[in-house]
Amino acid sequence: MQNEDKTQSDAWESGKLGQSEEHVQRTDEKTQAALDEATGLQLISLRLPKVMINDLKIIAKLNGIGYQPLIRQLLTKFVVAEKKMALLDALETTRNQEKIAKSDAAKASKRQIKERKAA
Repeated sequence: MQNEDKTQSDAWESGKLGQSEEHVQRTDEKTQAALDEATGLQLISLRLPKVMINDLKIIAKLNGIGYQPLIRQLLTKFVVAEKKMALLDALETTRNQEKIAKSDAAKASKRQIKERKAA
């Protein structure tokens, strides 16, 4: 039984099963909306240069995935990297502001000490 399951699983993974036109079935809008909601996905329309799409298809094929999942992966990596950079920039700005505030407080404290001594 395990051997049969593995053989069938391999057939699905290799594309021998499930990739022909006869297996294609369109889902209704309600089911599609439920799937999109469950996966957190939203359909968008995006115009890209044809050359870029062809390049993405080649790269995706080399990686054994479709070009749309590849684009999702690329966008996810970009967004994560940009968010990290923005957070690091904000942290650096906060640290610099704290240093300035400490420096200003120290200068004010020294001024007060000098003023007390002078009085």
